[in-house]
Amino acid sequence: MTSWILRRPPLGHVLATAHDMGREYRVMSALADTAVPVPRMIGFCHDTAVLGSEFYVMESVEGTQYRTAAELEPLGAQRVRAISTALVDTLADLHEVEPAAVGLDDVGRARGFLTRQVTRWRKQLDASYCRDLPAADELHAALAARAPEVDAAARPGIVHGDFRLDNVLVDNDDRLRAVLDWEMATLGDPVTDLALMLLYARLAHLVGSEVVADASNAAGFLTESEIIARYDARSDRDLSDLGFYLGLAAFKLAAILEGIHYRYLDGQTVGPGFDRIGEAIHPLLDAGLAAVTEP
Repeated sequence: MTSWILRRPPLGHVLATAHDMGREYRVMSALADTAVPVPRMIGFCHDTAVLGSEFYVMESVEGTQYRTAAELEPLGAQRVRAISTALVDTLADLHEVEPAAVGLDDVGRARGFLTRQVTRWRKQLDASYCRDLPAADELHAALAARAPEVDAAARPGIVHGDFRLDNVLVDNDDRLRAVLDWEMATLGDPVTDLALMLLYARLAHLVGSEVVADASNAAGFLTESEIIARYDARSDRDLSDLGFYLGLAAFKLAAILEGIHYRYLDGQTVGPGFDRIGEAIHPLLDAGLAAVTEP
């Protein structure tokens, strides 16, 4: 029997430009013959009258989405290390794909990407406004002041936008079978992907598994310095200003979490852990401010 997966945006309050099903479908279709593992795309529906939104259908890929350290630890440290190493290698492989070679040279505007990201996530944060966040204002100001300079030295590539272990399917032989959730994919500075993955790990240490995925806390998972070294060895991307990227990752993630917090307060998002999402934003913003000053 053949199994397919239908993917559509979530219900309720959704931030502008988020959950772009058409973009996700197009990017995964384009990456089908590259070293980056993606599911096979079946079809896309533009007609919002069918389900109330655009949606697409893809093949069902066998694999596990590891979200927590508790899920990984039964595998043992050696297997966890192999999985986390493959995760970094896959990210580096993605960033080596030439956009024009796979027909994605028009999927975004690479020039001025970082500057626009700072502006975009400020707007996204404002769109979910429900309280004052002074640390967000301070971090935004620091990023806005530095973004044009970092932008000028950046080399564009394909950016996933939310690259982490629980957006990947891993098979029983610890191979990465499919990278998922490409709705924020674009052309831009790929170092933002690396920084966001590192920031997720930092946040897991700060607030724990009840609030965010903490797979990176499992024994054997590559440490932050090992991830950076592994990526650096497989990529020619400039990591000399990684502190800026970590600060931007913190600001982006804070905007996303504040959107979830907004929906929770409005009764549109329910489930365990959502009541604590709002608390996680404060240490996240503090981490971002600290990162911007890192050498």
